[in-house]
Amino acid sequence: MKKRKICVVVTARPSYSRIKTALTAIQNHPDLELQLVIAGSALLDRYGNAVDFIEKDGFPIAAKVFMVLEGENPTTMAKTTGLGLMELTNVFYNLKPDAVLTIADRFETIATSIAAAYQNIPLVHVQGGEVTGSIDEKVRHSNTKLADLHLVSSDDARERVIKLGEDPSKVLNTGCPSIDLAKDISNSPDLDFDPIEKYGGVGEKLDWKTGYIVVMQHPVTTEYKESKKHITETLRAIKELDYPTFWFWPNVDAGSDGTSNGIRTFRELEKPENIHFFKNMDPIDFLKLLKNSKALIGNSSAGIRECSYLGVPVINIGNRQHRRCRAENVVDVNYDRKEILEAVKKVIKNGHFPSSGIYGDGNSGEKIAEILATTDLTFSKTITY
Repeated sequence: MKKRKICVVVTARPSYSRIKTALTAIQNHPDLELQLVIAGSALLDRYGNAVDFIEKDGFPIAAKVFMVLEGENPTTMAKTTGLGLMELTNVFYNLKPDAVLTIADRFETIATSIAAAYQNIPLVHVQGGEVTGSIDEKVRHSNTKLADLHLVSSDDARERVIKLGEDPSKVLNTGCPSIDLAKDISNSPDLDFDPIEKYGGVGEKLDWKTGYIVVMQHPVTTEYKESKKHITETLRAIKELDYPTFWFWPNVDAGSDGTSNGIRTFRELEKPENIHFFKNMDPIDFLKLLKNSKALIGNSSAGIRECSYLGVPVINIGNRQHRRCRAENVVDVNYDRKEILEAVKKVIKNGHFPSSGIYGDGNSGEKIAEILATTDLTFSKTITY
């Protein structure tokens, strides 16, 4: 029996942790062949060079696509997507996959969907049907309308995809593969490494072993001109808190230049002694860091997904995760120093929450691989020229 060739495109640092267990399950499945394509900011050192972790984990890479234009604004987002469309079209033409899998909602993922759909290659969309407060929601729903098979992460998302007009038999709730990793961490939660010694970074040598928080705040594409202002409010709050903090650099969305500039300026002028900055971290180590933290601060979807399962308190700042389904561990605040500071103090004092399964039970990767091996992948929306 001929193996089905499944081409998975990973375009950014967070996308890898979102799909890692599915990659393993696809690679190990006797009826599937993994074709892994790494593209976009996942290849760039300034955004953590996720490709290094991918290669270290033993996944063979079928192609690399360099497509990111400098600027971190809406114009470069559009041009990056256009360049990705041209390059990925050639990659799919050469690899001749039986299906292409695209992940979630980052702005450049629409290039994957168009390149596959226009060549009549069945498209599988993972983590569709969710809502947020940025351009990501438009991209996610566009991916949904181009896709032939929908592997969503929650019941709420499944209902929304069906309401968008998709065939209910092609909309399957597999849960989120990132929860598989969170489940593994919950079974072995000890922080068995020193984050600063292992990953370096920039900042003070923190006395973190008696307690620390994690900050991960990205720009909001629809508010990109305010990125520096937004991040400065958080920086001021965390400095005033004077509590050991591990802070991760932002992703490549429009406004990340402003966010990064805000961090550098504050670091040079204010010299916060309680913050250590990282570019990236192995997904397993990152989840261990989260699990053992007092709280996650910022606007990362990790606060909505992984932290719901891990029970880690989350202070969600601003509109980036607006309307996304969340558990009781999440507190929403505005871009306001005093509001952020008071909320962080409260959650540090109150402690962790019970685990929530709203994004899966920890077996998503295996479910996805089995569906890809056994489901009719014939594309459902034939394009007539």
